[in-house]
Amino acid sequence: MRAALLQAARRMDALGFMPSKSGNLSVRTGRGFLVTPAALPYATQAEEDLVECAPDGTVLEGRHRPSSEWRLHAAVYAARPEAQAVVHTHSPRATALSCARRAIPPFHYMVLLGGGADIPCATHATFGTAELAAQAVAALEGRRACLLANHGALAIGASLPAAEALAREVENLAGQYLDLLAAGLEPALLTAAELAAAQAQFAGYGRG
Repeated sequence: MRAALLQAARRMDALGFMPSKSGNLSVRTGRGFLVTPAALPYATQAEEDLVECAPDGTVLEGRHRPSSEWRLHAAVYAARPEAQAVVHTHSPRATALSCARRAIPPFHYMVLLGGGADIPCATHATFGTAELAAQAVAALEGRRACLLANHGALAIGASLPAAEALAREVENLAGQYLDLLAAGLEPALLTAAELAAAQAQFAGYGRG
């Protein structure tokens, strides 16, 4: 579990989704959750630098402070029993869109991977706070991904690979949407019926 979490963090860092020390990842454990530490560059982290926390944030194992966003991870795990991993990125395109406080609308059927007809943007709250955690949980209602206003993006999954893949897709969608807007084009949004048809197709591909 530690090796998988560290490798995922390094992949996100290499992609520019979590530059140096930004963003954070976690996986659920039997005692709480294992999360990346605060203020350590991912490139130099070792498995023993990861921090296991109880649901209330108490450090159970680790020589460093947990990520400043431990409340965010704890709140998601408390609210979403099915979530086994949380990936919070500062990926450039999703973060840019979050600074406009705009959701990603259903311009492409891949938004369905986020759990619904859009990728919503949470109400703004200061990073590292319980308020941010609460706003993120609210934005994730009925969803598996959201943007965090003026901050970044958040994805959850039934596994770490699933959460990581969704975080990548959110960034991809944000980039496509921003490209359309930059070209002065307003995308044609899919209707509820069109999204339902796409969802039915997803079921056949095992991506429902």
